[in-house]
Amino acid sequence: MQFQQLLYFVAVAETRHFTRAAERVHVSQPSLSQQIKALEQELGAELFSRARGNIALTDAGEALLPLARRILADTETARREVQELAQLKRGRVRLGATPSLCTGLLPDVLRAFHDLHPGIELLIEEGGSHDLVRELARGALDLALVVLPLPTPSPALTTVELLREDLVVVSAASAPPPRRPVRITDLRDQPLVMFRHGYDLRELTVGACRAAGFEPTFTVEGGELDAVLGFVRAGLGLAVVPAMVAARAGRDLRVTALARPGLRRTIALAHRSDVAPPRAARELQKLLMASRRGKPAPDGL
Repeated sequence: MQFQQLLYFVAVAETRHFTRAAERVHVSQPSLSQQIKALEQELGAELFSRARGNIALTDAGEALLPLARRILADTETARREVQELAQLKRGRVRLGATPSLCTGLLPDVLRAFHDLHPGIELLIEEGGSHDLVRELARGALDLALVVLPLPTPSPALTTVELLREDLVVVSAASAPPPRRPVRITDLRDQPLVMFRHGYDLRELTVGACRAAGFEPTFTVEGGELDAVLGFVRAGLGLAVVPAMVAARAGRDLRVTALARPGLRRTIALAHRSDVAPPRAARELQKLLMASRRGKPAPDGL
């Protein structure tokens, strides 16, 4: 099995078209078709069904696709690692993080990293923990900041706890203040602005309300982090957000603590267990781990 064959196979699988796949990998269509046929003969199974011009993956093709993507991603990582110049003068880091961490934790850490390594390209992907775990597993990310426990625990990933963070309630500064501190049961009678499905913060908030015996009421739902904060500023309701996000939200938002035991979330740094992160990613990992010394875990969790 050759590297080029896997490259051609993934191109056909993603475009579902032999001619467009050939254009994508800069080879002639007959050469690409010949290599796909050779790969099928070597594996002893057809990878594509070709019915009336429609290209679809067979069961064998579906099984091979994630493995081929991982091999190609690992090869690209190895190539970049070898090509990095001494003292980290160039390279890249692919970091995934939840939107709230991009707003709260990452700006200061990434600024410090950029000051130390200005030649390193930083590629940030925002998403929920479930999506980030999937991207890590297929080799599309070097590191990811995720919320524990993971939606689906994976032995293929290594996670290291980074910090534990309180969640707080934010409301418009112009609105009547909620009681201090806010109990989860107080949210029963309050309109909430809620994140879209897939946000870890949505699952935490809704789960806490259900554990307290009620379903929360949403005035607006489905927003990203910035949109949710904007809707709260407009007086559409309250929102439960991480303390780091609230600290950067501005004076037009009122921040109120949750009554004990409150709500907390555990943030971890994750990477694949079977492949060491590239050199530049390991340097960022050191900075992220060092940042937790300034944010000790609260007692009682």
